[in-house]
Amino acid sequence: MSSGGFWPGDPPAEEEEDFQEREPEPLPAFSEPTMAWPAPQPESEATDVQPAYEPEPEPEPEPEPEPEPLLPAAHVPGELDLPDGVAVLEGSPSGADRTVGVVVSRFNGEITNQLLESALDALAAAGVPQERITVMPVPGAFELPIGAMALAKTRRYSCVVALGCVVRGETRHFDFVATEAASGLQLAGLETGVPVAFGVLTVDTIEQARARTGKGADAARAALEMADLFAQVRTHAKAGG
Repeated sequence: MSSGGFWPGDPPAEEEEDFQEREPEPLPAFSEPTMAWPAPQPESEATDVQPAYEPEPEPEPEPEPEPEPLLPAAHVPGELDLPDGVAVLEGSPSGADRTVGVVVSRFNGEITNQLLESALDALAAAGVPQERITVMPVPGAFELPIGAMALAKTRRYSCVVALGCVVRGETRHFDFVATEAASGLQLAGLETGVPVAFGVLTVDTIEQARARTGKGADAARAALEMADLFAQVRTHAKAGG
């Protein structure tokens, strides 16, 4: 009777083993992914990736206005705003009953001839008869003051017009002549009480002088205006105004 065990002293029966080699179980196959990575594209077919947010372009700055060209400084006529109720004495460039002396420099004659022509035209336009005009040439601008003084002291002339041209050179001669001509002509008017108009060009080049020969007419009109003003002053003083 077997008890399913083994008798004492008998070696235990070796358990029967299954020596049959087992075939390896196949690895589970991975399923194909539902989403495949995009296949790389050739560089020629690659497209630029646009950003999700494209900033608005900044507005272009407005161009700055070009500065206006600077005009050369010049004397310009103007009007005065005078209050009501005050006495006003104002002359006008009228040639009626005026006698005019003109002293003109021969130096730089090309220019002074044109200054003289301009002045004579202005005197004629203002109504000064030709027979009431006296022209006295002098050597240069330096002699203009003494010539103007001589005319003014005769008391025959309502006003005197001084015409000349001084062009800057390489020496300081220009400074002395221009300065003395200006101060001397002013002195002639101050000492005699006869208006003396300054029609002397003081320029750097002869081209500048050619462009300013109309100053002869300006000086003539200024002399007539001052002569008329002086006449009003005398009348106003006599009337006790």
